[in-house]
Parts: sequence; structure tokens; C-alpha cells
Amino acid sequence: MTQAPSLWPAALADERLVPWFEVVLAEVPGGELYDAHTHIGVNDPDGFKLAPEQLLAGLERAHARGVVFPMHEPDGYPPANDAVLELAEASEGRLVAFARLDPAADPLGEATRCVEAGARGLKLHPRAEQFELADPRLESVFAFADVHRLPVLVHAGRGIPALGRHAVQLCERHPGARIILAHAGICDLSWIWAAAADLPNLFFDTSWWSAADLLALFTLVPPGQIIWASDAPYGSPLIGACLGLRCALQTGIEGDSLRAVSGGTIAALVAGEDPPDLGPPVGGDRLDGDVLLARVETFLVTALARMLVGVDGAEALQLARLACDVERGTHAAATCASVLSLLDHHADIRAQYADADSRVGLAFVIVAAVVARTPDVPLPTT
Repeated sequence: MTQAPSLWPAALADERLVPWFEVVLAEVPGGELYDAHTHIGVNDPDGFKLAPEQLLAGLERAHARGVVFPMHEPDGYPPANDAVLELAEASEGRLVAFARLDPAADPLGEATRCVEAGARGLKLHPRAEQFELADPRLESVFAFADVHRLPVLVHAGRGIPALGRHAVQLCERHPGARIILAHAGICDLSWIWAAAADLPNLFFDTSWWSAADLLALFTLVPPGQIIWASDAPYGSPLIGACLGLRCALQTGIEGDSLRAVSGGTIAALVAGEDPPDLGPPVGGDRLDGDVLLARVETFLVTALARMLVGVDGAEALQLARLACDVERGTHAAATCASVLSLLDHHADIRAQYADADSRVGLAFVIVAAVVARTPDVPLPTT
């Protein structure tokens, strides 16, 4: 039995996912991939770790540049911020650094110090550091970002009261600050999309795994306010492209808009420039759905829900395989063949690393669920 992998769990899938990545990359001619959300660190209490050389290798595999900031550092951020600044400086343009701030530890002083040292933006994690975005200790930080036209990337997952409402108020109060809600803004996506069109300094990154959320983001939010991202080490740049860009393509985002999503917008923001106005949201006209593929996705998401909490998802995966047994020549047939190929990769990795935790190989199931929901996007020959 093979020893548990030394690569981070998501990146273990990269080599096998190259065919799915390449067909998506081919849809971005003349563009670049610029990952707006990556971390390094080894002290995060959640157990995830990512070394600088691993991140650089992951970006290189995806032919991408990236924004980097520290993972959770319970003992404070100045040394960790220095590490990302040094990494960015030595990366020959592959990386730019964002400084991570804790409201309890002189956030304005740390922001000023890091920006003077070369940081091109700021990172806030309300859940990890246990604060609200309207925390009065951060008002001077947002004023600083306003003056310097800095992007401020904010964790926007679950468990953060009033985050969306506070983000809207901050965007209105500080028009020069560019607030980026990470993870598709899922905590408040149900309503905040309606405010986005009137807030040109409110952005959303795509570092999330659910096709339903990503498709909602791409249909409801103006494309010029959506930024591709992976959340490495929780994902990888290559996996992030398979997820976010497939969903963008399925909704009809292409050409200049797709090039902006994949890298142009974040490149403008870190340079202190205004990204181009790419017009209104594209709407959901291309999301008719296929009832056979809906069954496949449902079983895959059921499996993922179990696997993400460390429970066996084998039964739901088997049901997904059975749901892929569709008539040849139907609209769903090619997509189902691709899903089955991804599930075969998952089964092979799980057999190879049977003693590793459930996250190893999970990326194949996540990509399979997104493939099932994006049948109009090109697929590799399997």
C-alpha cells in the first residue's frame, strides 16, 4: 500500500485533471490565469499546510500567477506577512503579496508597514479572528485602503453575522477600497447580487466548490466584478480553473469578459487601476438543465456532503455511476462518460492511498459534479 502523499490533498489530483484543465484553458485565448486567493503556512489549526515551493509548483502547473497571503497564524501575523512579502519578491512576478490583519493587533500599523514593504492588498478573515466586518478597529484600515485604492479580500463563508450588509456599507463609505468577498460570497449571495450592480468596488472571487453557487454568481453578478480564485491549499489553481471557468463558460461568459474573470480584473486591482466595465449580468438563459444530468449531480453532491465531514460516500457514488448509465447518443451521454472517467480516477486514488484521509481524491468528485452541471462546455476525449 502506498504511503500517504506528501503533496497537499487537492494537488494530488492535478496531473490526472490536466485534460479537463486544458480544454477550459483553450477557451481563454489571449488571456492569463491569475489566482486571486492562495495561502502559505503550516500553523493553521485546521491542519491544512502549504509550503511556498508547493504553491509555486501548483501555479506553474496551471500556467498561472497568484495573490498569496498567510494562513491562520494563532500567534500573530507580522512574521507570516514578512514571509509572503519575501516570497513574492523572489518569485519573479509569479506572486504578489497581500497582508493578513488581525483587528486586535494594530491592524492599521501592520497594513501600513506591509504596503510600504510591497504588499498590494489586504486579507481579512472574520471567522478565524472572530470579528465583524464593521468592527470599529478596522475603520481606519478601510480608510487607508480607500486612499491607496487597495483590494481587501474578505473570507465570506458561513458563520459571519451581517457580513454582506457591512460589506455594502463599507463599499459605499470607501469607494476607493475594492472589497472582494471570497468563496462567491455564499454567506449572503442570496441577496447581495442585487446590490452589486450599484457598487463597482464590490467584487467576488470564485474559490468555492458548488456548481449551484458558482452558476448563481456568474448569472446574477456583473462579469467585471467576478474574479477567478482557487483557495489553495483547500483547492489548487488547476482544480480552481476546472471549476470556476467551466461555470463561467456554461453561463455564456466568453471573450473579453472571460479574460477579465480569469485574470484581467485582479491584475488591474493589484496595480491600483480600475477594471473595465463589462456590462450587466449575463442572466440564466443558458441554464435549462437536463433531467438525467440533474440526477447525476444530485448523487455526487450527496456523496460530497458526506465525504466533506469524513463520512463514507460510497453508496451515493455508486448511485451516481448508475445514473450515468444513459442511452448512447443522448445529450447527457458524453457528459456522463466524462463523469465516469473522473470517478474512476477517484476510485484509483482511494485504492492507492487507502490509509489517507478522505480529502485525498475528493477533487475528482467535485470536478465531476461541476462537469455534470456544465454540459455545454467542451470536454476532453476520455
